[in-house]
Amino acid sequence: MADLTTEERDRLPESVFALPGRRYPINDEAHARNALARVSQNGTAAEKAKVRATVHRRYPKIGRGLAELYRKEN
Repeated sequence: MADLTTEERDRLPESVFALPGRRYPINDEAHARNALARVSQNGTAAEKAKVRATVHRRYPKIGRGLAELYRKEN
């Protein structure tokens, strides 16, 4: 995963963040996978669901399995 500098992150549009407040950038697949990992460690149930859904919409092959697994757990 390529690191984002503060300047690069600031230039990203709001649409490439999974949550409001410019949280969890998902500008590429590597960052999307990282967002899923980080939110699973630190996020609330609502944040986890939102990030999973957003990643799935943007990168269907990444989010599909996780979304289906999450539904089965709950």
